[in-house]
Amino acid sequence: MGASSIYRHVQSKEELLIDELSEMQEEAWTRFRGLDDRNRPTADRLREFFDVQHDLLVANRDLTTIALRATTKTEARVAKRVLQLYDRTIGLLMEILQRGRMKRDLGKDVDVLETARVLFHVTNGARIPWANGMVTDDALRDSIHQAVDLLFRGVSADSA
Repeated sequence: MGASSIYRHVQSKEELLIDELSEMQEEAWTRFRGLDDRNRPTADRLREFFDVQHDLLVANRDLTTIALRATTKTEARVAKRVLQLYDRTIGLLMEILQRGRMKRDLGKDVDVLETARVLFHVTNGARIPWANGMVTDDALRDSIHQAVDLLFRGVSADSA
């Protein structure tokens, strides 16, 4: 297949990589679903989801870096696609949290959508120094686990 045929479907190499990132996100969710025990504590399920996602992102560091950088140019077509992926991830986190609410792991007054957004943004923010080579893969995982633990202490039913 020639380059011109490829560029009829995508406009840039960056866009191809974003398509790959989308597939990785789907794979992360599929893997998580395969491992998931919905009866486990919600904080454990969240850490498991982020671990599965982390393993895929570590294997493809360049894709993560491109996604993080793409959102700084919000008018770009690629940025809109990355933001859609982010919204999907927030929706998946909401699903985990909603189950936690049903199990009474979360306080009654906890806003599940806002909690999912905070979790997403904290973990995404932790990825910036990692993508720039400032922290190791293990340090990133530890940072995400600490963020989940810290936030979850604030939204758990025990803290109410």
